[in-house]
Amino acid sequence: MPTRPTLLKTLAGAALLPLALVTPACGQSVAASVAAPETPATLCAPAGTLRGAHGETAEVSLCADTGSPRFNITAPATCRIGRTRVQYACRTEGSWKAARAGKTFGNGTLPGSGLYPGPGTYDLTATVRVRSTPAGVDLKGTVRATVSLTAPKAKQTHVVTVDKSVLRRNATTTVTYTIRRDSDDGDGNARLGMIGQEGTGLQISTADKRCVNPLVGRYPAKTRVAHSLDCTVTELQPGHPETLKVSFTVGAKCSTVVSKLGYWVPKGQDMFTGNMLAGPTLTCR
Repeated sequence: MPTRPTLLKTLAGAALLPLALVTPACGQSVAASVAAPETPATLCAPAGTLRGAHGETAEVSLCADTGSPRFNITAPATCRIGRTRVQYACRTEGSWKAARAGKTFGNGTLPGSGLYPGPGTYDLTATVRVRSTPAGVDLKGTVRATVSLTAPKAKQTHVVTVDKSVLRRNATTTVTYTIRRDSDDGDGNARLGMIGQEGTGLQISTADKRCVNPLVGRYPAKTRVAHSLDCTVTELQPGHPETLKVSFTVGAKCSTVVSKLGYWVPKGQDMFTGNMLAGPTLTCR
């Protein structure tokens, strides 16, 4: 499988231009000025320094990496006490948000990930707590960084659609999920999961033997989660989608239902070629 080209630049550091944008010298061919594709990489930018009342500091960076349909956000930090140059390992936790052109397209807990929207300039914001036991550091704050990602958006290989997107209160609604694989990359295996809101009384069921309500508890427990369903398909091929008919029984309390598709794109024995695709969200009235 070819490696997707990835070029990452940061606006927080020295200004860099891709070689493809540099005007070639007289007599030099344009092709000679184009950089060779790079392998997927991680881009980090300084995001801020947190300071405590007793001289403790935490220098926080925000990092993004691409190279797949998803991109990952992390917030590594370096801790110090006073003016010493000794650096301590830090534990960073908290939440992140990413925006482009003023529009938020992803958020979550750290470390976290979201669907990669494609090349552009991104504003990353994180509300973090940084701790270091050996250094006695425990700091909280908000940090920000701006990064420019030039990696092309990965081609979508799988698609999940539904024939209905609204569930009705005090009724049972049958929804047909259609799963497609539009690429020759990968194989026919995929797993679709659906989950509603706990405590609403929602029940998800199907007669399809490829699906099951998840089993919870320690063996030999037989309790299954009624508001969740896992389905496994094994015959996905381009031009040959798989369909699943699922029934949602809603009581007096409404519940939304989210879904996610997991699929495998083998690349030898590489363990990092599986991807997750957000599926349709069902609302309720």
